[in-house]
Amino acid sequence: MTSKEIREAFLAFFQDKGHQIVPSAPVVIKNDPTLMFTNAGMNQFKDFFLGEAQPRYHRVADTQRCLRVSGKHNDLDEVGIDTYHHTLFEMLGNWSFGDYFKKEAIAWSWELITSVYGIPKDRLYVTIFEGDAQDGLPKDTEAQDFWKEVIAEDRILLGNKKDNFWEMGDTGPCGPCSEIHVDCRPDTERQAVDGKTLVNADHPQVIEIWNLVFMQFNRQKDGTLKPLPAKHVDTGMGFERLVRVIQNKRSNYDTDVFQPLIRYIAERAGITYGSSEQTDIAMRVLADHIRAISFAIADGQLPANNKAGYVIRRILRRAVRYAYTFLGFKEPFLHELVPLLAKQFEGVFDELAAQQDFVQKVVLEEEQAFLRTLVTGMQRFEAYAVGNTSVAGDFAFELYDTFGFPIDLTDLLAREKGIKVDMTGFQQALDAQKSRSRAATAIDTGDWLTVHEGDTVDFVGYDDLECRTEILKYRQVTAKGKTQYQVVLATTPFYAEGGGQVGDTGLLVADDGGETITITDTKKENGLTVHYTDELPAQLNGLFTAKVDAAKRLDTERNHTATHLLHAALRDVLGDHVSQKGSLVNADYLRFDFAHFAKVTADELLRIEQIVNASIRRNIALQEKRNVPFQQAIDSGVTALFGEKYGEYVRVITFDDHFSKELCGGTHVQATGQIGFFKVTAESAVAAGVRRIEAITGRGAEQFIYEQLDTIGQLRESLNSPKDAVQALNKLKEENAVLRKEAERAATDRALQLTTELANKAENIDGVHFIAQQVELPNAEAVKTLAYALKGKLNNLFLVLGTVIQNKPLLTVVVSDGLVESRGLHAGNIVRELAREIQGGGGGQPFYATAGGKNSDGLANALTRARTFVTQVDVN
Repeated sequence: MTSKEIREAFLAFFQDKGHQIVPSAPVVIKNDPTLMFTNAGMNQFKDFFLGEAQPRYHRVADTQRCLRVSGKHNDLDEVGIDTYHHTLFEMLGNWSFGDYFKKEAIAWSWELITSVYGIPKDRLYVTIFEGDAQDGLPKDTEAQDFWKEVIAEDRILLGNKKDNFWEMGDTGPCGPCSEIHVDCRPDTERQAVDGKTLVNADHPQVIEIWNLVFMQFNRQKDGTLKPLPAKHVDTGMGFERLVRVIQNKRSNYDTDVFQPLIRYIAERAGITYGSSEQTDIAMRVLADHIRAISFAIADGQLPANNKAGYVIRRILRRAVRYAYTFLGFKEPFLHELVPLLAKQFEGVFDELAAQQDFVQKVVLEEEQAFLRTLVTGMQRFEAYAVGNTSVAGDFAFELYDTFGFPIDLTDLLAREKGIKVDMTGFQQALDAQKSRSRAATAIDTGDWLTVHEGDTVDFVGYDDLECRTEILKYRQVTAKGKTQYQVVLATTPFYAEGGGQVGDTGLLVADDGGETITITDTKKENGLTVHYTDELPAQLNGLFTAKVDAAKRLDTERNHTATHLLHAALRDVLGDHVSQKGSLVNADYLRFDFAHFAKVTADELLRIEQIVNASIRRNIALQEKRNVPFQQAIDSGVTALFGEKYGEYVRVITFDDHFSKELCGGTHVQATGQIGFFKVTAESAVAAGVRRIEAITGRGAEQFIYEQLDTIGQLRESLNSPKDAVQALNKLKEENAVLRKEAERAATDRALQLTTELANKAENIDGVHFIAQQVELPNAEAVKTLAYALKGKLNNLFLVLGTVIQNKPLLTVVVSDGLVESRGLHAGNIVRELAREIQGGGGGQPFYATAGGKNSDGLANALTRARTFVTQVDVN
């Protein structure tokens, strides 16, 4: 079977078993503070397991693209080295939300594995949870009995808590699991060593392919387990491993999932795959990493220097480094794989094909930038290695942290030089950085404490800015030494941060006339609307009025609606290729990121502003449709964003059917006239192929205009209120330019005049013309002119000039070429020594260098010290 047929067979099998086939969620997670990437198939269903949302379907199945390169699931350093770890992988899964449980899950998994896929039964082993005394959990005899119905009892193995008890995290839903393992070894090896002894022993040919998790408990903060209200099934089968088993390959990379990519890489590199372990690893790294990079970018995560963006940049740089070091690609190559990958996933994950050009452009520019950095880093290593018998751990960490050098590259370069890297020192520096990072992000989250029973929150904020409500539950959260509380209300008008729009703030007022609590922020977590507050009301079980800050909400709505008008205007002016890549909407301003490969010109920005403001003056009424079937909305021509996870029903926001029609969950003005005025304040580049526009509306735009008019008024007043201020300013600039040229000529003349004076004062110390003098010149350029004039006038010159420019001391050192060559003197090294006297620093070339400082009084000492360098010079 081909990989495509294997995937289709899985989905068809579970569809026949009454499962709804759902699409993969984006690999980038945007509204979950606990995760950066989708790292398991169950992520998009967390709300159902937690009981914080009710599923529309109680049986679902899908193939989910996952990314495991951060946190406890960090396999990056293993990828390419072995045959089965990956950054991005597909997880085939079937789920039951309070429907079937162990019996059906076990029977169906066995039927699919043996009857549909035809994997020999004598190669299969299963594991069950052996129990755990600390948690008070017995052996999972229920699962064991169901397995006995389909597999020999001696192939049912016991697994400990680490291997056979699955947990979402330190707290949350969890339960025992059963794994299915396959022994892929040749028959001769299987006869020699019993496969059951190699299960969960990290043997590369005895591998787990499917994990059946039986969600039964909820782990509390104190470590105790509480039974869940409903029992669930969560299964995950590694697609790449499954294909390897069915296609009878010894490596995931030998299957048709990876071989098209590897063949292309091998052909372009002129190297046969299989000819060298080193080049094989490199090809596997490229074939794997381009998948993670491409899908992350297509799902909205651009390479960056922090958080999720840094993870993607690190993966990309690891691939480029392997291509550069082991495959001989000194020019960008990785981007060439994007079209091949897009074609491979056509009909499965069409997001990549739809954005192929954009993804390819981003990858290309990242490659170009890193290749420059790689060369710079290697040059730094070469310079460091001169005269050093080892590589200090701090320096190795600097290469890793600043230039993206993996430690194995530094180690390789060192071994080529016959020196060693202080790996202990490197690890200490790396651990220290990780500790700082963990400390900065450490959050102590308490358990939810229930006040009133309730599973769902009723959001009324589209229609009302205040409502009567009660507290369902709350918890305490401590981060960076600050304690806050998170409160869940039964009904809320507060919009939770999402879709680029910030969360609402406001008040929670007790009905009994008691306390008023300030809501400082509102966010979504696992489907819940969570209100942040610095204190709790004394009486939690009473009734409250929740009030949104109306003025702040309206300012935010002006900016949010303006982003929709801006998006439409950008497409009108720049072209249909423009697509939103991110946004931030708050009460003060809006920020809109979009795909475009050139700077937006001043004329284009003007046209964009004019279109948006014309739409504002038209006072277009908001058309809002809620609970529209997703496909119906798409068919109507609505704009949907790549990388967003849309539900089966969506909300459509329209401002004129022929102008702006988007899927959006945010809040908006009732008509565009409420925006008032739109003004772009900045246009810039964010990343390769992504531009950013910042703008203001409403009261912010009004204040901006007042400030600009005030600035112009002050400028006119400074120019004595001319009729034409621009003409007067240009005349002033012309006069200033003339005066500047005259001053420069005067400075040059003064420098040339000093040339003769200083040349005549030069001391001859053992054949060296020595000058150490403080001079008065208006700028550094004049000092340079004087220095070079003296260098051309006197041979064997050792010159030190001191001057004060704009109240800052400056030292200039010149050493004649002959002295540089005969004695190895270096002006840059000398000026660094002398700069200590003026509390400064500097450097430069062997024959010319400068240094600035803070202490002008130290110039005299610096000039006196200069003589000590001359007395060491031997000109013979």
